[in-house]
Amino acid sequence: MKYDYLIVGAGLFGSVFAHEMQKKGRRVLLIDKRRHIAGNIYTENVAGIQVHRYGAHIFHTSDKKIWDYVNQFAKFNHYINSPVANYKGEIYNLPFNMNTFSRMWGVVTPKQAKERIEEQIADLSITEPSNLEEQALSLVGRDVYEKLVKGYTEKQWGRSCRELPAFIIKRLPLRFTYDNNYFNDRYQGIPVGGYTIMVEKMLEGIEVKTGVSYQDFVTEEERDGHMCAVDREGNLYEKIVYTGMLDEYFDYALGHLEYRSLRFETETLTDCENYQGNAVVNYTEREIPYTRVIEHKHFEFGTQKDTVITREYPAVWREGEEPYYPINDEKNDALFQKYQEMAKAKPHVIFGGRLGQYRYYDMDKVIAQALLAVECEG
Repeated sequence: MKYDYLIVGAGLFGSVFAHEMQKKGRRVLLIDKRRHIAGNIYTENVAGIQVHRYGAHIFHTSDKKIWDYVNQFAKFNHYINSPVANYKGEIYNLPFNMNTFSRMWGVVTPKQAKERIEEQIADLSITEPSNLEEQALSLVGRDVYEKLVKGYTEKQWGRSCRELPAFIIKRLPLRFTYDNNYFNDRYQGIPVGGYTIMVEKMLEGIEVKTGVSYQDFVTEEERDGHMCAVDREGNLYEKIVYTGMLDEYFDYALGHLEYRSLRFETETLTDCENYQGNAVVNYTEREIPYTRVIEHKHFEFGTQKDTVITREYPAVWREGEEPYYPINDEKNDALFQKYQEMAKAKPHVIFGGRLGQYRYYDMDKVIAQALLAVECEG
């Protein structure tokens, strides 16, 4: 049997590409090494609650085209992302706004808040930040940095802020309004019933195999003067859409691109209607090992008598573990460029998604990239 595309990875990039190509009449097969579709946005029903298995995902975009696109597949609720930070029992609103500054200093006007921050920055006399700590201090002053940036960032990266390069934090947005909405985007929400249902609708009528890795499923060989993929049953795939790790595709020939990973501890709390009063609570002190606790029912305004929480622990990434955050420093970006040069010699392969392009993309950007790839294919 002959297919136009073998799509590797059933996350957003692969699913959007598969959906669009099926509409064009192309024959596609989609595979994923996990036992489920939807990649990192996978949600599953636990005690009547949609649990985000790989961390909180809130869809947000300012692109009406993308918003209209996803609304083909799901009805979105009106959830607004308004996380809070817990620093040694003190609760602060995020992003940094007038509610944050009022709680921290007792100020009530934007002028008072700006003066307090400017005083702290002036006292530090940092002209050319040499590391992340100095960069953050020069942007927000000592109080915000010590309570809300330092510990959280060090847990995320597994290193002292003094050992991290300054460019990691190019800016730290300060809002001088009483607005707890984390995102500025016009459109925001979560699919009613979870993301998995949304992706299932994208993939209606499309052949999908889960629990299958690319490396075990096909080999690449030349047929009729061009490269293609062939599986063990002799089925032929004219082109490959690869959304896995770019360096893994090339068998780490030039070395490993680096990532930070995550570990999740999920717990169902019976007869606990409301554990923390918010979907996302960040723990910003270094001594608490997890970075945040997610209470999933609040994403859909749940009223169940039980609740499900997930503690999220940053972790060192090692080969074979799940990569989450590309470490886009100078060393890794230089290595990525070398792999991209190797990819240019593979015109039969389209590399896409956050792993294939070694970038941390928001969901709307992944969809936009997938639609662009479809357009380039004609």
